[in-house]
Amino acid sequence: MQNKVLINNYIRSKEVRVISETGEQLGIMNIFSAIDLAKSKSLDLIQVTEKVEPPVCRIGDYGKYLYSLQKKERKTKTKNKSELKEIQLGFKISPHDIEIKVNQAKKFIEAGDKIKVVLVLRGREKAMGEFAKTKVQIFIDTLQKQIPIKLERELKREPNGFTMIISKQ
Repeated sequence: MQNKVLINNYIRSKEVRVISETGEQLGIMNIFSAIDLAKSKSLDLIQVTEKVEPPVCRIGDYGKYLYSLQKKERKTKTKNKSELKEIQLGFKISPHDIEIKVNQAKKFIEAGDKIKVVLVLRGREKAMGEFAKTKVQIFIDTLQKQIPIKLERELKREPNGFTMIISKQ
């Protein structure tokens, strides 16, 4: 919506391809005759696309056209809802707390979100990487028992711990 839609006298082309308000093609016309035709019907001449030569214009109500564009934009935003949610595990996490985190992850996955599982290691915990991997693996196995998942990114060692990304299968 950033680029303005050109209407009536703001259209720069000398000739335009005109489409009526019902959707039928009226052919290529001079810009002034197309504007007069739109004005005679108490409507606007709206430039739909400028990528072709001559540009395509539609006769219609400008306000309704803008509303339909906004509606399409909102619809595409809701379709691309998938977010990346983060679940943090601790080095000393208990089995019950893992169950709580699994339930939380299950809710996120059922909502269509991806999950980034993070296990942060501090100080001397960094030397015990294998123990930390088992904690993450327990989390993944428990989650996989409840809901089918797909590993987007394998378990990866980072300077401050481990991360992985999982999503719905």
